[in-house]
Amino acid sequence: MHAHRSRLVGVALSVLLAVSLAGCSSAGALAQAVGAPGHGPGTTRSSTGLTDDDGYIPDGTSLALDSDLPAVTRLNPDLLSALRDAQDAMAAEGGGSAITIADGWRSERYQEYLFAQAISEYGSEEEAEKWVKRGSDSEHVRGGAVDIADAGAMDYLNRFGNEWGLCQVYANEAWHFELRTDPGGICPPQSADGRG
Repeated sequence: MHAHRSRLVGVALSVLLAVSLAGCSSAGALAQAVGAPGHGPGTTRSSTGLTDDDGYIPDGTSLALDSDLPAVTRLNPDLLSALRDAQDAMAAEGGGSAITIADGWRSERYQEYLFAQAISEYGSEEEAEKWVKRGSDSEHVRGGAVDIADAGAMDYLNRFGNEWGLCQVYANEAWHFELRTDPGGICPPQSADGRG
């Protein structure tokens, strides 16, 4: 598993413990820094050559839903609209934090890189597939998935996201959301392994 996923898992476990101690009912939470530094489209931001045009968001940063970078603008319009509606409702209810994403749309090249990193980390394709999908098999590549960066927003979406059709998809990835039901519907059961 690449460093980004390792960081997400480690931080999620830390925040889950903190949330549990605080008496919250979150299924899991993840804290991330909010607001990526400003870079123009196509700017290389990774030692691997990945750029904004690949949907690359540097570790430790996140993007707001109004970002003009491809990781946000190339999301499925229905998914982006649902996220914005959820954010508006959360703000109206005094939820405070905005919805930011640590990962959104990704190029197939970026997804293949993540899969190769997972193989390196876990030693086999079979183990890697528990965490990362190959290329075009990923909903991130199709613009149909986001990884939420903010713990408060993640908790809110875990509790109320189905009102906009947003569902946590994988039991081991409390940050990964997709449109999986009609607004107000019931989210399907979560898959055991995250494969974003």
